[in-house]
This record gives sequence, structure tokens and C-alpha cells, in this order.
Amino acid sequence: MSVPLNQAAARLTALLPSRADLAAMGRSPRRDLLAGLTVAIVALPLALGFGVSSGLGAEAGLATAVVAGALAALFGGSDLQVSGPTGAMTVVLVPIVGEYGTTGVLTVGLMAGVMLMALAVLRAGSCMRYVPAPVVEGFTLGIACVIGLQQVPHALGVPAPDGDRVLVVAWRAAAEFAGNPDWTAVGLAVSVAVIMLVGARLWPTVPFSLVAVVAATVVAQVADLDAAPIGDLPSGLPAPSLGFLDPGALGSLLAPAVAVAALAALESLLSASVADGMTVGRRHDPDRELFGQGLANLAAPLFGGVPATGAIARTAVNVRTGAGSRLAALTHAAILAVIVFAAAPLVARIPLAALAGVLLATAVRMVEVGSLRAMARATRSDALILVLTAVATLALDLVYAVIIGLAVAGALALRAVAKQARLDRVPLDRGDHSAEEHALLAEHIVAYRIDGPLFFAAAHRFLLELTEVADVRVVILRMSRVSTMDATGALVLKDAVERLTRRGILVLASGIRPGQRRVLDSVGALELLRHDGREYASTPEAIRAARHHLETAGILPADTGQGRTVRG
Repeated sequence: MSVPLNQAAARLTALLPSRADLAAMGRSPRRDLLAGLTVAIVALPLALGFGVSSGLGAEAGLATAVVAGALAALFGGSDLQVSGPTGAMTVVLVPIVGEYGTTGVLTVGLMAGVMLMALAVLRAGSCMRYVPAPVVEGFTLGIACVIGLQQVPHALGVPAPDGDRVLVVAWRAAAEFAGNPDWTAVGLAVSVAVIMLVGARLWPTVPFSLVAVVAATVVAQVADLDAAPIGDLPSGLPAPSLGFLDPGALGSLLAPAVAVAALAALESLLSASVADGMTVGRRHDPDRELFGQGLANLAAPLFGGVPATGAIARTAVNVRTGAGSRLAALTHAAILAVIVFAAAPLVARIPLAALAGVLLATAVRMVEVGSLRAMARATRSDALILVLTAVATLALDLVYAVIIGLAVAGALALRAVAKQARLDRVPLDRGDHSAEEHALLAEHIVAYRIDGPLFFAAAHRFLLELTEVADVRVVILRMSRVSTMDATGALVLKDAVERLTRRGILVLASGIRPGQRRVLDSVGALELLRHDGREYASTPEAIRAARHHLETAGILPADTGQGRTVRG
């Protein structure tokens, strides 16, 4: 009993911050503080925008950036990851808000946090490596489209229509705007988006998102434009509370919680991998990252925040500005907390259209045209997976999109592997037979070599090829090159042998590997491949057995090849 407890304790200890993490925070504090300040400037409008888009308000986005950003930075598995509200998570939350309300979203966040921590204990973090690149690219493209469509009502200055399908909501908003157009909001949104996109290309180190939002807010106030502001924000974070938790609703919220947890795991591990790729010699711990994100999502709802994930854009800014430790992400959370306490009245005046412009520009920058072009040109399968994942993300939801992408990718991969299985007829080696004796043997014995995997995806094609063998007396299967075999492959092989046997054809096998022998024996196929109770380790032995069978049946003269050795 003590051994499992010790193992559990050691596992939990491995998921907690180490002395090395704390020591790294003191190596270059000035550089980390500057990086944290830069990230906070970039994160502020994004946190506000994603909070508004989620349906819980700007204050929920800020609370998430502060609480989840600090906890994920301290307990996560990446030194450079920055966490908070993201566009992908907002896409998942909108229908949950519509169906279950604010309390449902907060409860889902708590449940997702517990699930993420359980995944960390179960060491599920390494599964991220099995997600194909076309799925990730299609997922990102779909998210970018959804985020852009979500901003249509605020960018047009019309109330958000009812509904949880972004295409329907965007269409209704456009129809309402067409009936009574007001170009104020459109001008603010487009101006902010253009400033961000053009500015980032010309001066990438300048935080144009904040510059554009401040400029739009000043213009709206000075010119007294009819632009809807964010609205009142609380001066500080609310006291932690579980008052929103409804135990009776946990069952109905299980499926949304699974979706949120799956997305949080996928996006956080992807973001951490991006951070690794932008540095030299750094590798994140995927299980610790899941644990840190679990704690963050467990705590954020207590303060009115929404579920959070690792944020790719903010993490990239963190790396590019020279962050070297967790201190940068912690500084980002601390600065946002100061803004919450000290500048809430100013933040409340930001026009919603300006935040819509920020998110429109963010959606555009999420699309890596070069990566999409490379995937589309790689293979038809990659292009198909990318398009299907993107369309499913737009039409269904993110979790279904990933599942569909993985399923299609898996099916296409199996198809490609199955094509590698071949059944080739090979000539019998002459050995030291005379030409006449060799011709007589070749007339009655045929040898086939099986190459590649013999499993469910390839087995039935193999059956058709093997049972079309011409009228011979003995078929020898050379199986030393079979790379893998499953029960379906063994059953199909057994079926083929039985069909040949009913035609009076003896089937022998050579080179059966130990692992294959176990599978064949389990379905009763191994006994059918034996002759006189023997197995044949090599093809020459199988040929000698075949020749003996033909001699016994009187098909070959008893002295044909007598005393000679057949080499294989």
C-alpha cells in the first residue's frame, strides 16, 4: 500500500514548481520585467475583447488574464507560456452561455480544470505529438474565421442577434445594418484593424493594438461619436466565491466541460510547442503544462473569469521581446491586475467597435498563408484534412472539428499503410536441380512473398489476390517480411488457406515470426500452415516438404531431386 502512495506523491511532486524554476526567475529580471510589460500592453485589449465576445463581459476577460495568467505561469510546464482568454475558447463558450448562462460557463470552467489536472496525473500530455499538422492548420484557419464573424455585430454597431451559430448571427447583423446603416462603428473597427496590421508590418516592436484602441477611444470621446462603450467595470477582482455552482446541473454540463478541457489541452500544448520552436534548447513539460492549466481553470471561475488556455499570440510576443523565465508571464498578470484596480473607469470608455477591430486584426494575423499553401501543396490527403477541419470548425464546433480531422487523417494514413502490403510471386531457386527437374517442380509449386503489414485495412485485398492462384499443387507463403499482423489479417489468411485446401492445394509457410505465430495460433490458422506437424523456418525446408508431398501423391517420380539440397 505504501508503494502506490509513494509513487503518487512522487508524481504529484514532479508536477509542482521546482527550485530550478524559481532560480531561473532571478537570472535576468530586468529583461523579464520589460517583456512582461510588453505582453501586458498587447494582452489588455485582447482580454477585454475576448471577454466581451464570450458573453460574460470585459471584466471576465480581465479576471481570466490576471488569475489564470498568474497560476499557469507559476505551475505550468513552459517557462515562456502566457495564458489567458483566447479566441478559440471564446468560440466554444458562446453556445454554452446561450444555453446555460453565466453560471453554466463558470461551472464548466471548474469541471474542465479538474479534468485537466486528471489528464496531467495520467501523463496524457505526450498525446499532443500525434495531432497531424494539417489538423492544427485547419483548426487555426477555422478559428480565425469564427473570431472574425463573431465581431461583425460590434463592428457594424448593431446589437448582437440571438443565436449561437456565427454564420447565422453575422448574416442577421449584416441584414440589420443594411436596413439602417450607421458608419461610425464601421469606421472605428476598420481603422483599428488597419493600424494594427500595417503598423505590425512596418514597426513590429510597437504595440499597435494598444495604440489603436487608445486613439479610437480618444476620437470617440472628443468627437462625441455614437459608439457603444464597454460599460462599467468593477474596480478590482471580486472575492472568490462558489455561489454560482449548481450541483444538480453537473450532469448536463459534462459534455461542454469535456469540450472545454479538450480545447484547453490542445491549444495550450500547441502554444507551448510554438514557444519551444522559437527558442534554442528549451522544451516544455506537457504534463506539467496540463496541471498548470488545470489549476488556472479551477481558480479563474472563482473570480468570475472564463476558461483559459495558453495564448499563442501573447506567448510569441513574450519570446520575441526576450523573456527568459516565468517572471515575464507573472509580470504580465501583475500589470493587468494593477490596471483592473487603478484604471477601470478609463477602460470602461473603450468603444466595443475598437475591440472588434482588434479581434478582426488578430483573426487575420492568425492565418499563416505560407503554411496553408505548403499544406495544400504537400499531398491531396493533407489538403483534404486541412479543408475538412476548417469547415467543421466553422460549421460545427472545435472539438468535433478536431475529432473529424483526426478521424480522416487516421483513415487516410491506414489507407496509405495498407497500400504497402504486397503479395508477389517469386521464382523457385534452381538449387542444384537440372533444368528438367526445376521445370517439373515449378509446374506444380508456386511461391509467394508477403511484404508489409497484414492487418484489417489490407487483409481483404490480400485474400482476393491469393485465392486467384492458378491450378498448382502446392503454394508456399514466404512470411519473413510481414511487418505486422492483427487478428483480422490472421483470419483472412486462414480463410484463404481453407479455400485453397478445398481446391486440393497444399499451403505451406516459411519464416513465420514469433509474434505472428501467436496471432495465427489464436485464430486456428497456424495448424493449417503446418505439414506433418512441422513448421518451416526457411523457404528451402518448405520446398523440400512440398517436393516430398508431390512424390507421395505420385505427381513427381520418387527419385526426382532425391538426395539433393534445395537452397533458398
